[in-house]
Amino acid sequence: MSATSGPPSPELRPSLYEHAVRLHRLTPDGPLPRDGEPYPDDDRPRPEAPEDRRQAGVPVARVLDEHFAKPSGPQPLADAVRDLDVPIHPNDDIAAAARRADAERVRHTGRWLVRHGTSEGTVTVGLALLAEAGTTDDAPLIRTIGLLSNTFGPLAARALERLDGGTEQLLWLADRVTGWGRVSVVEALCRLDDPAARPWLLRRAIDGDFLNGYFAGKVAIAARLHEAVTELGRDVELLDHTGRLLSMLTHSSGMGMTLRHYPYAAAVLEAHAHHAGGAPPTVRRFGVVATLALHLATEPVEDSGCTEARRDALLASYCALLDREDWCGTARAALAAGDDWLHWFAGHSASRLPLRAFEGRRTATDDPGEENR
Repeated sequence: MSATSGPPSPELRPSLYEHAVRLHRLTPDGPLPRDGEPYPDDDRPRPEAPEDRRQAGVPVARVLDEHFAKPSGPQPLADAVRDLDVPIHPNDDIAAAARRADAERVRHTGRWLVRHGTSEGTVTVGLALLAEAGTTDDAPLIRTIGLLSNTFGPLAARALERLDGGTEQLLWLADRVTGWGRVSVVEALCRLDDPAARPWLLRRAIDGDFLNGYFAGKVAIAARLHEAVTELGRDVELLDHTGRLLSMLTHSSGMGMTLRHYPYAAAVLEAHAHHAGGAPPTVRRFGVVATLALHLATEPVEDSGCTEARRDALLASYCALLDREDWCGTARAALAAGDDWLHWFAGHSASRLPLRAFEGRRTATDDPGEENR
């Protein structure tokens, strides 16, 4: 085929599974670069979504019923769904159609579509079938395609969640996805409520992405954080993660649980404040404690999940730590080196949380982003 003859036909495109495998070999222990995008079918026109999103799965379910009503291999189904708008989240209509058909045929078809599909719609249908009929033998296939997590994360997480040994498979995937895919995988781990997942949830679930706000409260509850805080003085990794989780709960309104609604907010904040100074100061630790202190200083007391007396004591404890000479020195060195987030925070908090480290700094106006916190 010449270089000017246009995009390859579906038969000549690499499958999305092959694409995921190739990229995974380059970063076997971490997320795919750019979540694996662009996909091999990126030049394909996007199917038009229905005006009523509640009906999104109906056309796909109809095609599935028609396909499973007669004997045929998977290829005709791949052709039939290639250009449909297929929901990427679990869908009741599609799931019901999968359950109406013979389970072994559904399983075989799902495996084929995921492994050989060259379009997002085709692979998504295959994952939806495996989410209903897959077995533990399908876990490697499911988690590999789940590495393309912005598209396939929700159904991959659902498919792995229902399998025996699903916790182990989800943990493998959780260490290798970011963004929206990570939301789906971490929420699945929280729903399983498996003690085997708690060490990971307590130390690695919060990676600093803004989207962590959707699941931070769920992680705190599922991991029994209020019970684990007795270890903060002996476990720096747990201490740092607890600080990041609490910080996330200060600005997760509209996404998930906030400190106001976290039933153990006061106890966990007190444990964190008590132990936060036991670790050497770093810019990230300073940022976490400063964020918590600013929230306590400026938001209504009920938004802290504490009584007024407990809130005041916590604020005093955090401010004393931030004003400690070694913590001030760390922050001032970072400011001198041009740390964007600290420069913004210094100006943003100057009139509301006066700290020694920020004395003499001019007001900043632009927030450089959560990822720098």
